This record gives sequence, C-alpha cells and structure tokens, in this order.
Amino acid sequence: MNTTLILIIAAVILVLFIITSYNRLIRFRNNRENAFADIDVQLKLRSDLIPNLVNAVKGYASHESETLQRVVNARNQSVAATSIDDKIAADNALTSALSGLRVTLEAYPDLKASQNFLQLQTELSDVENKLAAVRRFFNSATREYNNKTEIFPSNLIASMFGFKRETMYDLGAEQRATLEVAPEVKF
Repeated sequence: MNTTLILIIAAVILVLFIITSYNRLIRFRNNRENAFADIDVQLKLRSDLIPNLVNAVKGYASHESETLQRVVNARNQSVAATSIDDKIAADNALTSALSGLRVTLEAYPDLKASQNFLQLQTELSDVENKLAAVRRFFNSATREYNNKTEIFPSNLIASMFGFKRETMYDLGAEQRATLEVAPEVKF
C-alpha cells in the first residue's frame, strides 16, 4: 500500500508540474504577444504620420522623389506586413528609409523652419521614442519566454507542447552596419 500511495503522489506531483509549466509558458507567450501589440500601435501611429510628412516635404524637395518614394514604399510594406517577423523586417526597412529622408532634409533650411513640418517632426520623434521603449519591453518579454522554452526542466514541457524559441526585435543588418561606422564630424 505504501508503494501505491507513493506512486499516486508522484503522479499527482508530475501532473501538477506539467500543468504549472504549461501555464507559465502560455503566460510568457501571451506577454510577448502583448508586448508586440504595443509595438504595433506605435508602428500604426508612425505609419499614419508618414504621408503627412512626405506631403510636407514634397513642396520643398520635389526633386528628391527617389528618397520620398523609398519612404512611401517602406511605409506600404509596413502596413501590409502580417506576421511579427514580417512586421519587424518592414519596420527595419521603414526606419532605414526615414534615416535617408532625415539626411535629405538637412539640405532644406526653409523646410525645417515650416511650422507644419516641425510639428510633424516632433510627433514622429515622439513616436520613435515610444517605439524604442516598447521594442525594449518586447525584447525583454521575448527573452523571458525563450528562457522558459530552453531552460531545464520547462524545456521538456515546451517541446512536448510545441513551444519554440522566438526571434528578438533587432536592428537588422543594414542598420547595424551604419551604426558600426563612426560618425563624421564637420565644422
């Protein structure tokens, strides 16, 4: 009878461990998805601001159509992206295109003095700051989720139920390359 009781207790403990581990994995996955939903909101705000910014620039920089078209195309890709990985890639492309636009705008001092443009730049800067914050939160949530799916013994439960490692939100190869180059200072 003692052996039977010990086996029943061990089975109950094992079932409780599996249930608890599974529920933790679900919580971490949902936390990650919620964190990306915050990114999605900021990406939508930025996407809504871009047409206004492009239109403000068009009047001053009509011959910079290639740069403006890159921004518009990247914005359209960002809007059309559906999966988290696609949205990350589209956001990296859009961020790169916006960087090109910022460089182009340096040549137009009249545009930088335009009240409408300044307001759009301020709003875009605010959205970019919020995006940076929610990206950090997303990466933190992803790290916690990945830890749970890879650390023993929860990795056993994760593999049983199909939980897998997820990608972090990173800069992408193009932006990382530009960050590795020292800025040129001119006087």
